[in-house]
Amino acid sequence: MRILIVEDEKKVANFVKKGLQEEGYAVDVTFDGEEGLRLGSDPSYDLIILDIYLPKLDGLAALKRLRAHGVRTPVLLLTVRATIEDKVLGLDSGADDYLTKPFAFQELLARVRALLRRRMDTGAAVVRIGDLVLDPASRIVSRGARPIELTVKEFSLLEYFMRNPGKVLTRTMIIEHVWNYDFDSGTNVVDVYVNYLRKKIDSREEQKLIHTVRGVGYVMKVQTEG
Repeated sequence: MRILIVEDEKKVANFVKKGLQEEGYAVDVTFDGEEGLRLGSDPSYDLIILDIYLPKLDGLAALKRLRAHGVRTPVLLLTVRATIEDKVLGLDSGADDYLTKPFAFQELLARVRALLRRRMDTGAAVVRIGDLVLDPASRIVSRGARPIELTVKEFSLLEYFMRNPGKVLTRTMIIEHVWNYDFDSGTNVVDVYVNYLRKKIDSREEQKLIHTVRGVGYVMKVQTEG
């Protein structure tokens, strides 16, 4: 899952970014409303965490423009405003949830999880490809009767593959979604982590699910005969 934070208080932004990355999310940060509007228009984001008080363009104005342009990405508003009227204004502007500063990170994390589950439409829907099963709610993965233990980043990479079955994912796409847009694109981290997944998911199986598309990237699919 990929999250955009639009927050001009750099300490707050970096604190939230670090916490979310530790939970396995790919996180991008920007510090003003105009850049938040530009980045937030990218449909690859699964959630936007948006402060109201921002330089260049305030958060509510940015949110209204996003909604006017048809962007349906869930938005969690962060603000020091605490009155009922302010909350109603934020929600009526198109926000999906509202969190008042100061906040506990665990509460923010719970709200993030709830919004992401809602985005998946079916709550914490189990994802299946062949006999490979991933449960995003419990973070349990199995292939057939065999449980598979994954690190946080391996789980994020596998979920990205499984939510895009049959689609060729380039290394750049994977880096942007599983890591973040300013990650060093020259690194071989994608190939390293794909290799980790292959060892855990495919090495014992006759039917391989992760396939290399030479010169392009990787695709997850059930290989058919002929």
